Amino acid sequence: MKSNTKTITLANPRGFCAGVDRAINIVEKALAKHGSPIFVRHEVVHNRFVVDNLKAKGVVFIEDLDEVPQGAVLIYSAHGVSLSVQEEAQKRGFQIYDATCPLVTKVHKEVQRLHSQGYQIVMIGHKGHPEVAGTMGQIADEMLLVETVNQVANLAVKNAEKLAFVSQTTLSVDETADIVAALKQRFPAIVSPNKDDICYATQNRQDAVKALADACNLVIVVGSPNSSNSNRLRETAAKRGVLAVMIDNVAELDTALLSGKNHIGITAGASAPEILVQELVAFLKDLGYVLLDNKPQQQENISFVLPKELRE
Repeated sequence: MKSNTKTITLANPRGFCAGVDRAINIVEKALAKHGSPIFVRHEVVHNRFVVDNLKAKGVVFIEDLDEVPQGAVLIYSAHGVSLSVQEEAQKRGFQIYDATCPLVTKVHKEVQRLHSQGYQIVMIGHKGHPEVAGTMGQIADEMLLVETVNQVANLAVKNAEKLAFVSQTTLSVDETADIVAALKQRFPAIVSPNKDDICYATQNRQDAVKALADACNLVIVVGSPNSSNSNRLRETAAKRGVLAVMIDNVAELDTALLSGKNHIGITAGASAPEILVQELVAFLKDLGYVLLDNKPQQQENISFVLPKELRE
């Protein structure tokens, strides 16, 4: 292939993870079983295309349970909810399906276990993110939130000998490692999770985008602005010294960015559907780019079962 050929490489793996797949499937099957409207607390996954598509089918996304009529079908988003939300929903008699990602549920159980053993818990995560709110709401005692390495120095803990940490599942692997190192340096007795909280899909997509960034001179991440893992993919690529941008869909692409870029890498956040990637590829092909083959860096064959009431 001539050196002046313009090429595209797709990150592999990219796009939907098992937790997102399961959450969307739960909403679709609940719609098929009960008809519309179906109410979902918070966006089921953080992607505008997915959310708009479900709204068109009769899904109503809400934040406050007061917006849900008595006896309606309510689904918890993939990000999970606090115990207080669960208790309130049960009191109101909604028909409930839980689309919380099983890997988030694992962190919830970890928090409950550590708390029952008398540990004060530090959560590494982004303030205001629904997953963080749901995880920190698993226990009555207040958890400590850490977003940056610098905040570790100012943590006021009750007992440094009885301290544990958990983390949001969609964080940057590298940044989280830095925060964990700072926590362990300041609190040598701090207890780590049994297994890393950052999910397999987040890890795999970040590893794939690193390889992509090293081979390309522009990386495009397909993902919505409120998607934590999509934002982390863009940051991960940018830290490798390559121009990296995030777009919701091909219509948002600033074509001026393509000037002089002969090797474009494309990836997608774990909540971004493959159709959006293929639309971007088709657009670039029309501009003369050639798609290269790219074997998966990491095979993903994980799937999560649906709630038994929705299994066929």
